[in-house]
Amino acid sequence: MRQLKVVVLVMVVVLTLAGCKDKDEKRGDLTIEFTHNVDGSPVVRDSMMYENAAENPYEITELMYFISRVKLYHHDGRVIELFTDSPFHYVNPDFPETLEWKSMDEAPEGTYDSLTFIFGLKKEDNTSNRFVNPPESNMAWPEVLGGGYHYMMMNGFYLDADGNRKTNNFHLGIGRDINGNDTAFIDNSFTVKPSGGSFNISWGAVTKATITMNIESWFETPEVYDFNYWGGAIMQKQAAMSAACRNGKDAFTVEYH
Repeated sequence: MRQLKVVVLVMVVVLTLAGCKDKDEKRGDLTIEFTHNVDGSPVVRDSMMYENAAENPYEITELMYFISRVKLYHHDGRVIELFTDSPFHYVNPDFPETLEWKSMDEAPEGTYDSLTFIFGLKKEDNTSNRFVNPPESNMAWPEVLGGGYHYMMMNGFYLDADGNRKTNNFHLGIGRDINGNDTAFIDNSFTVKPSGGSFNISWGAVTKATITMNIESWFETPEVYDFNYWGGAIMQKQAAMSAACRNGKDAFTVEYH
């Protein structure tokens, strides 16, 4: 019994010291800002002024999306997940407050090699009725298509091969694969590691990470995305969403300030 008490006492001391060490570790803040470009310039909406790699003229009228599960990769090998209390963030230029996401004293100071995030919501996070209030609740994905939420709605128009103005609802979310009487739902969320190099977190300071969505990249790399081929409504076209998601992996860059 005496030996057991000694072991328990040692464990308590070790855990206490570990807790104090974590509490005393110097930490800093990271603020993420979101911007949206086409060909290196801020996106201009409601104007048929763009042309993608497939030579489709197009315009953007609305843009809204989720990112989630932000992780920082410390130079010493640690992986730090931020925003653990609320790891999902909705971005919409029509709501300026969504263009900034602040962590408060969450990241240990030091040099970080990179950050990553999930574009959209992972399968285990993408549950219906998670968001009960607009604007997030307006992103609901139809239950018959798998439920949960859109990863992105990029709405607008394009000109088809005959010059006709067509609606373009470039929507990403859960995919559906129908094989006879069997239906499989596909998690199309993906990890993004935006190019941008290393950065520092300093105690008592705020580091800003400006993440830019380069909209043209959704339509050109690694695959040329042709609106005339895929059409303007792709929610029930898993092949189209899959192509778009492959392109989305390199659609983001980041700069640190």
